[in-house]
Parts: sequence; structure tokens; C-alpha cells
Amino acid sequence: MAEPGPVAWVESPLQLVGAAEWAAAHARRVPIAGRLTPQMSATADELIARGAWFGRGEPYLGIPWALLSRHRHWIIGDGFSGQFRLAASVLRPRRITFVDDGANAVAFADTLRGRRTMARPGIVEGRAAAALAPFALRTVDVRARQGEVDFFTAFAFGADRVEALADRRVGVTRHGFAWTRAHARPLALPASRVVLGSARPVDGHIGMERFLTWVRAEAALGAVTYLPHRREPGAQREAVARIPGVHVIDPGMPVELALAGTREPLEVVTLPSSTTTTLPQVLAGTGSTMRVRRISDASPAAVRR
Repeated sequence: MAEPGPVAWVESPLQLVGAAEWAAAHARRVPIAGRLTPQMSATADELIARGAWFGRGEPYLGIPWALLSRHRHWIIGDGFSGQFRLAASVLRPRRITFVDDGANAVAFADTLRGRRTMARPGIVEGRAAAALAPFALRTVDVRARQGEVDFFTAFAFGADRVEALADRRVGVTRHGFAWTRAHARPLALPASRVVLGSARPVDGHIGMERFLTWVRAEAALGAVTYLPHRREPGAQREAVARIPGVHVIDPGMPVELALAGTREPLEVVTLPSSTTTTLPQVLAGTGSTMRVRRISDASPAAVRR
């Protein structure tokens, strides 16, 4: 009997998009073990409607032990995950492919080449997660020495990083959202100037009023479509919606899917995030532009420069 193919264990909408790109690039139908959240369900439904090479989808809270044990090739969205550490330490998959969890893909690559600890940047980990890190890294390292670990990423790792990973027999394959662009379903937008929402206020990195000041400054330059971040609370969305000139549209999917295939050039404005890497690739050839604002720019005078 043939061994089951790969399974994708993903926990965020962007990770789901990465799994869809991997499946299309390899012409492999991949079953999905996805975190049970409304955003994940909506994104999975949209990808399937666009023809993603997905097999059976199984939503989970926690670790899908039975499914993982049946598949020896895991496509993982978050190498820093404590649940991944535990599952990898116990089940010891034969092959591991890491897709993007935003810019954390680069940080995790540095972990595998021994340049940083196995922890998300800026996060202090609990004792259990920290205790599991050496066991998970050992599993990954053993598989890497056998040529069974690789990255499938939209992020530029740089020649030095790729060479260091290659020395450890970890492969790196770049993709440019080819499947996403080819299977786009354009979203109707009330304004071609698009402001991307952010979870920075809820994460404590930006004061709410300062964030709203930035959005007001952008809207003062002309009407904007505002696409909320998936983790923005209702109060933040409501406050943004009350700003004159702002049209809040929640597509229920990652902006990479929502904006792919646009029929008109867009001007996308965002605070620093992984979208500054992903969206230019998705919007390539559309004549769209992307502007990145720093928090110090969050005033009308600065935005108009």
C-alpha cells in the first residue's frame, strides 16, 4: 500500500494560502488540518472555491494526533508553535516543509541555522514550550541531515542565509503567489486607495488614538477602502468606520486573496507588516503601488510629504 502523501497543519489564513501554493506547485492534493476559527473556515472555503488542491479538511483545536500519525510528511505553518514542538518530538515526522507564518519564516530559518533561539521574536515563552524546544529542534535536525527539511516561502532569505541552510541540508524554494494570481476573484472596492488595518493597537504596540490619527490622516487625502486585520476587535473597527471618508470592507480572507486580480491600479497604504513582502508579489503587473508608513508618520503633515 502506498504511503499517504503530505498533510498541511496550518493555524492562520496566510499559512493556508501557503499550503495552497505548495499543493499547486507540486500538483499534489493535500488534506488540511486547520485551526478552528471563523477566519480559517472562511479562507479555506474561498480557496476551495478557487480550485485549491486541497483534500479533506479537518478543523482542530489542539493537536490533530491521529491525522499527523497517518502522514509522514508534514507541511507546517508555524515552526515556533508549542504544539508543533510537542507533536514533532513525539511522532517524529519523516519529512517537514515549512510554509510562511509571515516574516517569522525568516526568524525560524535563523533558528534552524543556529543563529537564534527557538522562540518568536519579542516573545517570552513559558516553561513547557521552552523545555520542548531542544527535542523539536533535534527532530528537525535529524531530518535535515537526511535532506528531508525544506522551506517553501515568499520571503527573500538572502544568499548567506540560503547557503547556511544548504550547509545543513535544508532546502529553500521561493514562490511568488503564482496560483493565487492565476485563480483570483477580484473584490469590488469602493475606493482604489486602500488602507490596511493592523492588530498593533490590540497588541499594545501603538496607542489606539495614535492609530486612529493615522487613519484620519490617510482619509484626509481622499476616500479610502479600509481592510481590517483579522485580529482587530469590534471597537477598533467601529471607531475606524466613524472616520469620514473611510469605507470599511471586511472580505473575511487574507488581503493577498482579497486584492489579487484587481482590475484597476491600487494605492495600498500600510504600517510595517509582512504584507510589504507578500502584496507587491500578488499585485505585480497591475500598476499598483504600496506605501509603508512608520508610526512617526501618523500625522497629516507627515503623510502629505
